Amino acid sequence: MKPITENRCFGGVQGVYTHASDVCGVDMTFGLFLPAEADHGMVPVLWFLSGLTCTHENAMVKAGAQRWAAEHGIALVFPDTSPRGEGVADDPAFDLGQGAGFYVNATEAPWAPHFRMWDYVAQELPKIVTAGFPVDESRQSITGHSMGGHGALTLAMGLPGRFRSVSAFAPICNPTDSDWGRKQFTAYLGSVEAGASHDASLLMRDRGFDGPMLLDTGTKDQFGDLLGTEVMASAIASRRQHATLRLQAGYDHSYFFVSTFMEDHVAFHAGALYS
Repeated sequence: MKPITENRCFGGVQGVYTHASDVCGVDMTFGLFLPAEADHGMVPVLWFLSGLTCTHENAMVKAGAQRWAAEHGIALVFPDTSPRGEGVADDPAFDLGQGAGFYVNATEAPWAPHFRMWDYVAQELPKIVTAGFPVDESRQSITGHSMGGHGALTLAMGLPGRFRSVSAFAPICNPTDSDWGRKQFTAYLGSVEAGASHDASLLMRDRGFDGPMLLDTGTKDQFGDLLGTEVMASAIASRRQHATLRLQAGYDHSYFFVSTFMEDHVAFHAGALYS
């Protein structure tokens, strides 16, 4: 692992690091914010998974999470959204290929050799972060935006006991019944049906989440028809899941929306991480 940059930020350090990934077969880059408390001991961690077209940098720069994480003494990890580089498969469309890993392990050509983002986020990167930095493996929570919200929800429900809380900003909640999901599952996994284990609404009906959940979506979200928010709300109600789902009046899908409610989300996770 090699540092690319390390900058003082709200009394802590915002770093960017690169490492050779055995899982993805290429060099991967991630951002990590460590609050001042990390100078003296272990700190809990909040994972932020980004959306389509994003790198590690988008949320790191635009979401405004460091201020609130510093206030609560929480580390932040910003993974990339896909493998990248020469020899890595890609597609001209923005919603497939590099920048659109969808947090699954691809089984189909030409994606399978590198697109293993589930294993990367669930296994490899956590080991790297907890081994190399004062991050407490026993206190983890997860959040994300759009495609990253999909990833946060499916990882939280797919890895029982790993995360103390989960939240999401405008998550893709029902990808097996959306153009943001059917296309990618068919390409990466061979069929829409193969993506059922990565559909948050189906996972909610089947198993739910063993902790608190917070979801925010804007009423003016320009991609609202692709998100499946109503299906998720029905699944939450059917499961009687401990959850808060808020429709924020007038907000769209942008990072202006994400940054507006970031304070709420970090405080929500702090309550779980320090309980």
